[in-house]
Amino acid sequence: MSDHTYRILMNGVTGRMGYHQHLLRSVLAIRDDGGVALDDGGRIQVEPVLVGRNADKLARIADQHGVSEWSTDLDALLAEDDARIYFDTQATSERKKAILKAVAAGKHVYTEKPVASSVAEGEELVRAAESSGITHGVVHDKIFLPGLRKLKRLVEAGFFGRILSVRGEFGYWVFEGDLLPAQRPSWNYRAEDGGGVVLDMFCHWNYVLENLFGPVRAVTAKAVTHIPERWDEQGRRYDATADDAAYAIFELEGDVIAQINSSWAVRVERKELVEFQVDGTHGSAVAGLFGCRVQPRVRTPRPTWNPDEPTTEDFRAQWDEVPDNVVFGNGFRAQWEQFLLDVHHGRPHPYDLAAGVRGLRLAEAGLASSAQGRRIELPGGAA
Repeated sequence: MSDHTYRILMNGVTGRMGYHQHLLRSVLAIRDDGGVALDDGGRIQVEPVLVGRNADKLARIADQHGVSEWSTDLDALLAEDDARIYFDTQATSERKKAILKAVAAGKHVYTEKPVASSVAEGEELVRAAESSGITHGVVHDKIFLPGLRKLKRLVEAGFFGRILSVRGEFGYWVFEGDLLPAQRPSWNYRAEDGGGVVLDMFCHWNYVLENLFGPVRAVTAKAVTHIPERWDEQGRRYDATADDAAYAIFELEGDVIAQINSSWAVRVERKELVEFQVDGTHGSAVAGLFGCRVQPRVRTPRPTWNPDEPTTEDFRAQWDEVPDNVVFGNGFRAQWEQFLLDVHHGRPHPYDLAAGVRGLRLAEAGLASSAQGRRIELPGGAA
């Protein structure tokens, strides 16, 4: 029974997601709670090393959270033998070259998505990682969150009978930046910097759909830029060259149809920022990131269409909440713990770079569908 310490090079933690979800709520939380328990009674301890381009921000974060080491010199850190894990949450355009360096240095790699700017670049990462024999993983945070874990449990229990369709609504209004500061970085709205809702969100939708319902076999999509001008972090006006909304139909294996709207130009009238409705022959469910409501076949009402009289039924009251009968932790932390265990035991991580490439492939197919105005099949799809 002994502890095993893993130094983790965390590149990009001055950004919103890297700081809040990966550093504070995952790695530092694991550190402060005494590590990850092993079956033999030992524990995996973590020691983050902060990496980035802004020395002042890195120094401030390190001092605030008791992190002993930070650096702007990634190459020097990668040369150290005792730094065994590299994590990347930089802007997409910077990811490929850094990951290739980490793989060449023999580091295990865990990364945010998109894993690269194109399928070809992603496949290059997969080849490099597989040749090196490292453990590699891609963040699949949403399937670790309470609402989708409840939804997965319903699928596995056969609650739905034969699943017919999935309908997803995601998004919120991202301020343009003139009257109020935007909630997302400006590069998200520049195609030349790897921005765009399709490239960002279709990578999420691919792993959600394939892990809950089945692989995506074809896509029909329309990507648009609703807000053509925005203001950046310094208050400067710029042209938005990337799509900020996408409307898509995904055809899944098993004849399941999924429709998902993704938008950074929509005002929310839902319980959560993302919701999925799943309809099956024996029941339906509506799941967000945290909650999940169900309506089984035996509780399904009989609505009557009558445009001449106001509707008196409270349809939302006819659904039952799935209880929190197990403790659900932070989804990002849960996957971090799984990845650390996989590294420690020398086994593949189930959500690897190849899974990240499948997300990129769906994003590229979605953009092609929008540009060409047609349905695009993915590998494995029916002719």
